[in-house]
Amino acid sequence: MGRFEEVKNLIMSLEGDFDKFYDKNNQAAGTRVRKGMQELKTMAQAIRSEVQDSKNKAEKA
Repeated sequence: MGRFEEVKNLIMSLEGDFDKFYDKNNQAAGTRVRKGMQELKTMAQAIRSEVQDSKNKAEKA
């Protein structure tokens, strides 16, 4: 469940930057949002790979 917590923490850490970008048009916050979303994408891909590997190992056993 640790990976899920990492995803939640990342999303929650971006909340302020989302607010600043969308509500206050702060361009620097938009850059931070893009960076955070790239991290989320990378994290999601790693989790997908872990799940697939685990699933494949279970099928072979």
